[in-house]
Amino acid sequence: MNTTCPYCGVGCGLIAAPDGLTGDAAHPANRGRLCVKGATLGLTLDDRDRLTTPTIGGRAATWAEALDQAAERFAAAIAGYGPDSVAFYVSGQFLTEDYYVANKLMKGFIGSGNIDTNSRLCMASPVAAHIRAFGEDIVPGVYADFDEADLIVFTGANAAWCHPVLFQRALRAREVRGTKIIAIDPRRSATAELADLHIPIAPGGDLALFAALLSVCAERGALDPGFIRSHTSGFDAALHAARGTAHGIDAALFSQLAALVATTPRMVTAFSQGVNQSEIATDTISAILNLHLATGRIGKPGATAFSLTGQPNAMGGREVGGLANQLAAHLSFDHPAHHDLLRRFWHAPNLAPRPGLKAVDLFDAMHDGRIQAIWIAGTNPAESLPRSDHIRAALQRCPTVIAADCWPTATTARAHIVLPAAGWSEKDGTVTNSERMISRQRAFRPAPGEAKPDWWMFTELARRLGHGEAFDYAGSAAIFREHAALSGFENNGARRFDLAPLATIPDEDYDALRPLHWPIAPGDQRLFTDGDFSTQDRRARFIAVSAAPRARAVPGAITLNTGRLRDQWHTMTRTGRIAALMAHREAAALDLAPADAARHGIETGDLVELTSEHGSITLPARLDAAQSAGAGFAAMHWTEAQGSGGTINRLIGPARDPVSGEPAFKHGVAGIRKIDAVWHGIALCRGAASARLRPAIGAVWSRTPRAGGLVHLRFTGIAALPPDITSRMLAASLLDLPELIETVDYADTRRGVFRLAALNGSAILLLLHVARDRAALPTVEALEQRFSAAPAALDAGALLIGRGGGCGAPAGRIVCVCHQVGEPAIRAAIAAGRLTTIEAIGAATRAGTGCGSCVSELKGFLRHELVAAE
Repeated sequence: MNTTCPYCGVGCGLIAAPDGLTGDAAHPANRGRLCVKGATLGLTLDDRDRLTTPTIGGRAATWAEALDQAAERFAAAIAGYGPDSVAFYVSGQFLTEDYYVANKLMKGFIGSGNIDTNSRLCMASPVAAHIRAFGEDIVPGVYADFDEADLIVFTGANAAWCHPVLFQRALRAREVRGTKIIAIDPRRSATAELADLHIPIAPGGDLALFAALLSVCAERGALDPGFIRSHTSGFDAALHAARGTAHGIDAALFSQLAALVATTPRMVTAFSQGVNQSEIATDTISAILNLHLATGRIGKPGATAFSLTGQPNAMGGREVGGLANQLAAHLSFDHPAHHDLLRRFWHAPNLAPRPGLKAVDLFDAMHDGRIQAIWIAGTNPAESLPRSDHIRAALQRCPTVIAADCWPTATTARAHIVLPAAGWSEKDGTVTNSERMISRQRAFRPAPGEAKPDWWMFTELARRLGHGEAFDYAGSAAIFREHAALSGFENNGARRFDLAPLATIPDEDYDALRPLHWPIAPGDQRLFTDGDFSTQDRRARFIAVSAAPRARAVPGAITLNTGRLRDQWHTMTRTGRIAALMAHREAAALDLAPADAARHGIETGDLVELTSEHGSITLPARLDAAQSAGAGFAAMHWTEAQGSGGTINRLIGPARDPVSGEPAFKHGVAGIRKIDAVWHGIALCRGAASARLRPAIGAVWSRTPRAGGLVHLRFTGIAALPPDITSRMLAASLLDLPELIETVDYADTRRGVFRLAALNGSAILLLLHVARDRAALPTVEALEQRFSAAPAALDAGALLIGRGGGCGAPAGRIVCVCHQVGEPAIRAAIAAGRLTTIEAIGAATRAGTGCGSCVSELKGFLRHELVAAE
């Protein structure tokens, strides 16, 4: 069965078969290729920890009971405080059909604009910039532009990790046609490692750089005066604002960049969260669009500005109006005629009269009591929004929190009513990827327990609120037909988003629908090929933007940049359960430039405390030469489920772009100091065991799944152990475990060494080692060998002193997840064989021969070996 990957916005096709999941070679988005996350999707189809039954106040309930109470609470809030006292907060994980029903219910029938989505956190700025420039939220290019470009500029986009299948197309273009690849990024990211040119800008420096490039192109005669004159407005003001911009880039590097930009008409600029998540994001994207409009590099093969969406259906949510400042189907609150059109189409006299609250504002309203009831679906704002402590307080204060999800999360833990949602493999509908391609997502297995699709939940809520007639859908096909009909209703070419040809699609054709772009028309799928835009005068608009002076660095603080890792997704409710995906980065860490680390006396593995006005977090440091000085990088994924530090978003403030409302996740400021470790610990246990921080013990901990259902725990003590503590007492203080049927332990309090094994007959439940000196601890591989040894080969002494399980040489950090190849093995192969190419490494170790996501790191190893040899 053909379906679609539920991870990033590339929208890769999958084939689900009884023997597993594979890439769909016939799908235009990926042509059969998958990244490491997509390739391991089959491992996520484990329902043991899924939410399967509705609960009210923690007790099991029927769907009727849960939905009746949800409707009663919403109705009471609306009656007492008005429609703006309730809200939906939804997700780019939704299918378009889920989104459509939720948006219609809130805006059309409850009568409030208070539906926003976690896409606000990643894609709201491109939406705002597209509308300002084009008159409509449109990505004009298609993936084929990456194949046909002569220059691809990735800015604020670590596509090698975050959109790896699409990035492989860029690498292929370089191989086939000599395409140059440029990476603009404060860090030497995986994308920068594989680029022909890396431009290491200061955080937030993109706006100034693209304004300077516009000015240079004007000086060198590289603009398209005919296009500007015939198809745009506002050029003179935009160029005036750009002139004289101080870009802050090394002169020689800027000269190389400017020469390539000025002389390469087939140019794609791909941007993502590094641009989007800042206080100047909308203006920065406008600067990118200004450059493409001024050079006429839009709507042509290999020439476009391209927003890389972060979620599988962030684009679909934008189509249906899932953001609080949209109506639906690219209709706008700003146009009275649009409001009237939608009111008549939906037969909704109570249509929301104004935009609703954007994500950060929405949770502030919860915190101060303006929101009395909220329905959260498919997202985990307790971890993912900035100021997570503030968000959790808002959830605690809100009288009614309803959460629908597949897995338990920090958000469901704070909800009054929890509803079990069907997951991607159990849902039927459509998604739209970054290039406006609609693909079918098809259910290929039953939902566990009583889990239901989100659209069904919202129709049931609508029925209980008295709106059943408007939500009488037989299934997802009926919802899609209405969505398509709305897009074409009284459109007459005014909006490019138009699915009218699909408005009467029969169920059987919907079931068989193959991927297709919108608008639905034969021929070239690029938009604006004729210079005809969606503004009232049909001209693209230049926006006059200028870069403000950069803020001075705060003494003793770093700029905190948060972002994605190669093998993880969002708050890891899915990927964090897969041992193979945890092997590349096992735990949270702060990446620091060596110079910054030296200034603070920090080495890799040392604990650092980061503090902002919104909270603090303690985690290990990781020295990384790819990191720019003055800034630190921390992954957005880690939560309280994986370690004592919890989410890095605890430190991020509420600053956001004034136009889009998108938070500035890339520009936090945090004080940093080293925390001295007193003792260290490692444990390996069966999956039923879980770790928790005990304040009395004072330990920083992390938790990582390992193969075979084992769990690897790491502890770092920041307070001295009590002098009379025993190994058993220490184990009980650190861990929640099943009843310890039998234990064997050893302690040397003078040396600070404690060891314990917990057994169930001949089966090992737990191995725990604690020591003052980290070097005295065994490797996790050694502990795994003891777990895997035959019962007869073990004795009590062997469990505690390291005999009987072998030496357990560490495999090191796994670089190639596809073939489980570690960094030590790769470096050894390079040295022994004097390898000089990626292909040679692949032949020797298999690394890099799978999905290709690790190729940038392999190149980095080669570069470092070359430097060392010199």
